[in-house]
Amino acid sequence: MGIKMQHFDRVVALAGNPNTGKSTLFNALTGLKQHTGNWPGKTVRRAEGGFVFNGVRYKLVDLPGIYSLLSASQDEEVARNFLLFGQPDCTIIVVDATALERNLNLVLQVLEITDKAVVAVNLMDEARRKGIEVDTRALSRDLGVPAVPIVARTGEGIMTLLTTMADVIEGRVPTQPLRVQLAPQVQQAVESLVPLIQQLAPGVPNARWIAIRLLDGDARLEEALRSGELAELAAAQRAPDVRLSRKMAVVGQ
Repeated sequence: MGIKMQHFDRVVALAGNPNTGKSTLFNALTGLKQHTGNWPGKTVRRAEGGFVFNGVRYKLVDLPGIYSLLSASQDEEVARNFLLFGQPDCTIIVVDATALERNLNLVLQVLEITDKAVVAVNLMDEARRKGIEVDTRALSRDLGVPAVPIVARTGEGIMTLLTTMADVIEGRVPTQPLRVQLAPQVQQAVESLVPLIQQLAPGVPNARWIAIRLLDGDARLEEALRSGELAELAAAQRAPDVRLSRKMAVVGQ
């Protein structure tokens, strides 16, 4: 399925915990048409590739395997910045069917940032072997985004995953991600912070999420806001000649 990546129509991010089979899915979709390197200024590995599905050319960006988006490490910061400022057309979140409870922490954090997401419930063969039943329909209902059972190693469910991904991108499948209900006093604080964040970083996407992270004591995000780094990223996203997600996928900014 791999193609060269000079031209593409959509950007898709691939996120997930380590050891969920994320790299296996990436390899299955992109074949040998991959590019690897480091994000500029980071020691974090970057991998990207391309594939065509139903005549549409997709660039797939494999984000670092992480457990959260709390920016406690370079891996987490890279993943968070790409999802927040790159605004990919869709994010496929790969989870381990045998360890859903552990994996759902990252899923819920990603869903706080983006509406365009699909959960790929991988390793279904391992779950069956262990007698674990995963009700992906109920999971979809509870998360507010599609959950698709797959076995990346054998290709089981991959075509359904890609069809669902395309439907989410084009709006044929509406999503309403599950998001944390804040306590009234916290919600009031968030509502007070949002206009201040928008003033300091005009056009910044998802100011609500940034406000929640600031209230949670995210020192790295506070530093980026104070230094003007968030404003620069937001301005780059609004550039008329190129969407930041595409630019980031090419040069790793």
